[in-house]
Amino acid sequence: MPEHVIALLILAALLAGWVDAVVGGGGLIQLPGLLLGMPSDTPVASVAGTNKVSSFAGTLSAAGAYLRSVRVHWASALAVMAGSCLGSSAGAHLVQYLPRRWFIPIVLVVLIGVGILTWRRPSIGLESRVRHRGRGLYLRLVGIGLAIGCYDGAIGPGTGTFFVIALVGLIGYGFLEASAMAKLANLTTNAAALVVFWVDGVIWWRLGLMMAAANVVGGVVGARMAVRGGNRFVRRVFLVVVAGLTIKLGWDLVSQWI
Repeated sequence: MPEHVIALLILAALLAGWVDAVVGGGGLIQLPGLLLGMPSDTPVASVAGTNKVSSFAGTLSAAGAYLRSVRVHWASALAVMAGSCLGSSAGAHLVQYLPRRWFIPIVLVVLIGVGILTWRRPSIGLESRVRHRGRGLYLRLVGIGLAIGCYDGAIGPGTGTFFVIALVGLIGYGFLEASAMAKLANLTTNAAALVVFWVDGVIWWRLGLMMAAANVVGGVVGARMAVRGGNRFVRRVFLVVVAGLTIKLGWDLVSQWI
């Protein structure tokens, strides 16, 4: 690969790490960059596997930065992580039988609805007001992990954002705490996928590790900015990312009919 292409991919990984650390959705930047930058005859599995190397490293660093500053209820975090692991595995198998075009309209409707709700209700996610307790809370968290983990295993982009959406909208966490838990859940789904790609031997390790270093830097900087800026800062970035993800998926949907 040309050196200037590698440099641009490293820059994309840096920006993706920052976005992912704040509110998720870094895959909107990094994965399309890899699809454009890697040779056109590169197998899809190699593109996805190389992407996971960078994503896993960035998510791991961002999760560490959050855990040093944000108090996380570990029983809740483990519940959503367990569901995420199972859901991601199921999604990786399910995608072999269900066409991707079925997912995009559903996800697009959810995104538009959540974006409008967050925009019209400025107070949502600014304070942590958990609406459930005990078994009901843990069952909901496992369900969130299963559903979004399945999406990540089958499709992928925007997984971190969807975790934040669910944890804020369905459970009542503040944006900051939801972002911390989303990192732990997304770390679980990334790790499961990375192991599969590693075993299959499809990863471009040199490129993946260079991008991983940049993603780590972006992830640490983004997490620290999110902690300093608090829920209001995360909410603003959240709305921008939701808008970007909506446009991206909307374009994908239109492209299917062109």
